[in-house]
Amino acid sequence: MLTHSTRRWLAGLGVAGAFVAASASPALAAPAAEFDMYFEDVTVAADSPGVVRSPSLYSSESTVLNEVSVRYDYGSLAGKIALAGERADECAADGEGVLLCRESFPIAVDELYGGFLGSVVIAPTDKAANGDTGALKISIKAANKQIADYTSRIRIGEGVDLAGGPDTTVTAAPGGKFQAPLTVLNAGTTEVDGVVVMFDSDYGIRTKERFDNCLYVEDFLLACEFDEKIPAGQGVTAALNYELATDTYAPGREYSNAWFMTPADFEDLLGVREEAGAEKARRGTGRTLSLEAVPSKQRRAVQTDTDPNNNFSGLTVDVTGKNGADLEAIGATLTGKKGAVLTVPLGFRNNGPATLDHLRSGSDVTFVDVTVPKGTTAVEVPFECAPRTGNDAEWDEAGTPGAAAYRCYPGPFAPAGEELTGEFTFRIDKVIANATGTVKVNVPCECEGGFYEDLKPANDTAKILVNAAGGQGGGDGGALPITGQSTGLIAGIGALLLAAGVGGFLVAKRRRTRFVA
Repeated sequence: MLTHSTRRWLAGLGVAGAFVAASASPALAAPAAEFDMYFEDVTVAADSPGVVRSPSLYSSESTVLNEVSVRYDYGSLAGKIALAGERADECAADGEGVLLCRESFPIAVDELYGGFLGSVVIAPTDKAANGDTGALKISIKAANKQIADYTSRIRIGEGVDLAGGPDTTVTAAPGGKFQAPLTVLNAGTTEVDGVVVMFDSDYGIRTKERFDNCLYVEDFLLACEFDEKIPAGQGVTAALNYELATDTYAPGREYSNAWFMTPADFEDLLGVREEAGAEKARRGTGRTLSLEAVPSKQRRAVQTDTDPNNNFSGLTVDVTGKNGADLEAIGATLTGKKGAVLTVPLGFRNNGPATLDHLRSGSDVTFVDVTVPKGTTAVEVPFECAPRTGNDAEWDEAGTPGAAAYRCYPGPFAPAGEELTGEFTFRIDKVIANATGTVKVNVPCECEGGFYEDLKPANDTAKILVNAAGGQGGGDGGALPITGQSTGLIAGIGALLLAAGVGGFLVAKRRRTRFVA
């Protein structure tokens, strides 16, 4: 099981970082399906071409929607902004301050990953003024039936251009301390009135200082807010003290990205985080971290960054020393009569001392093979497990019961000292004394990811023993796993997610997995 602390860290930083194509049966949504949608708050720079955004749609079950239309009502800002479809042939005005877009093709909405609709361009008119604010009311119909609606905020701000400083590389051992600069430049022609930096850091990178202008989740630095003004063409800097967690894998590398933005853009992004159900970040109680002392009592203008592509500064930590991990397979012992249906957790435990963290790449930390004992049938299997023939897994049949063997993909994060297990349900069709199946961890796979430097390979295989002579019954794999958000699909809300777009931010809120830690 995940410890309380680890669950809080993942939930606190957590929104989904895995974005894959949806797949569903080509049929209209069942009447029981429930839909939800999200459209982030937006700040648009006056005298700019505008921004491109799209709504995200979520469903309680996988489905395909036909005849989908999206209605955008921006009447509260009519004359000050204009909306248009990114593809002109799909959208048209439907009255003053209203845009109606019709999807040209059916929309697949996956229960796990949601679905994505066409994008719209939100642009200011020549009547827009800094500080103008209004509501954007969005409603979605499928087959002429309204299925979801959402109200977002749009406001007009002053355009600026922030740029991150040069990347930094440092060296440290697990548990070691190091320092890194935090540098931001004003690459535009307008003075920047305040700046916020968000951090997208790997699990091993920690901070112990608690500045009163920074936000934290557990030992993890989420963001820092600065009131300093940055004149055009100038830069400011500060130094941050870090340390590596003692369970950081070594040798290896840890990464962090600093993502600079205006206070208004930060406020828009926090709305996404809150909607995703992430744990509330807490402000520090220590001293103030300063970039440059520039006191000002003037009211801060609403500003937005017109070129977010250069807003990042990277930190690479070359982790020295040796700090490995021992993954131990978890099997089970089952006892029952013919026809008995028994559920047990199968998987592995990371005995440490290091945590395996592949969240940045998204690849699985290891691969687990499960063979079903003779005389039994797997009637329920985790979604992350696919039928296996030879050394190949039929991933398009993931979660399908009835196979003789499975390959499981437990995700990119395995904390030291904790278990990752999935519930398998077996039916005893024939009573065979000592019928044996196996659970094997660290199996080879011609795919990205995996773990092949195990400290103790001797415990990589465990038995699934059915009706053992003198057996006590039940399972020997520990308590049943919790249900909830999968650590295998959770990442920090930072620079990586900017590249992926905001469409997947609610996946963690929706996703319910059967292979969990």
